[in-house]
This record gives sequence, C-alpha cells and structure tokens, in this order.
Amino acid sequence: MVSKNFKSLRFMLLIFLVTTFLMNYVLINAYIPSGSMESTIMTGDRVIGLRFIRHYNRGDIVIFPDPDGGGYYLIKRIIGLPGDTVTIQGGTVSINGTPLEESYLKEPMRKDESFSITVPDSGYFMMGDNRNDSFDARYWENKIVYEENITGKAVLRYWPVPSFGPVS
Repeated sequence: MVSKNFKSLRFMLLIFLVTTFLMNYVLINAYIPSGSMESTIMTGDRVIGLRFIRHYNRGDIVIFPDPDGGGYYLIKRIIGLPGDTVTIQGGTVSINGTPLEESYLKEPMRKDESFSITVPDSGYFMMGDNRNDSFDARYWENKIVYEENITGKAVLRYWPVPSFGPVS
C-alpha cells in the first residue's frame, strides 16, 4: 500500500510540472512597472499573456524582450504591421497615409513630433498608449520587434482585483 506521504508528494510534483509547463509554454505573467500604457493598463497592474498566439493584429497589446537588449520585458500596443508605413505628424499617427483612430490614448500626442518608418516583413512597430510618457519604438535604437521575439499577447488583467478583466 502506498503511503499517504508518497501520494501527497506525487500530487505536489504533478502540480509543479503542470505549473512549469503552463508558465513556459502557455502563459506569461507580466508586472507593469511604468505608466507608458495608461489608461489601458495602469502602473502596478499584473496581466496574463498567452504565449502560443502567433497571429497579431494592429491594436493588440503584446509582451516582448526589450529590442535594445535591456534585459527586461516590455508591454506595448502594435501600431504598425508588416509592410505598413507609419507616419507621425502634428500629433497624429497615420498608417499608409490614413490617420489611425486611437480611442485608447490617455491624452492627445504632442504636436511637435515628426517620424516615419516602413515596417519590414515579420516586423511590428510598437507604441505605448500614454504617448507623451512612453519610451517606445520611436526612441529605441532597434525600432522594430520581430514576430519571433514576441513572447505573448496580453489578454487578462488580474491585479488589482477591482480592475480584473480583459486587456484591450
């Protein structure tokens, strides 16, 4: 007869293996240290991302390693898709000449900014929702995040509890 302690040990090992599998292949847990995504995601929020999603759309919020090699993960919104020309002029972001409707922005962008980039194949151009306080692709040395470097798509805010719900 198997002892009660051995059954408990097997159960704890199973929980450990399932948790390890989920956190390495299915989910990513992210802590938000700054206000660059406000008002969508607030400083101190915790979100869960899905690792296995491999098709991304404009407007998706994704988690990825710092493209300039800072050794930490970032969370930003996809603005430019492969082949897009992203232009910023007079406080407006345009995609292929069409102004982007961005109801999620915290406040209007400063109008003194001018920028343009064409996104290469398999690449994405990322920006924070708090444009006036976001260190994003406009300022990175490596301005493009490639699909293979995206760790996951943010889908659920779980902390703080009052703001529990989908991330969009």
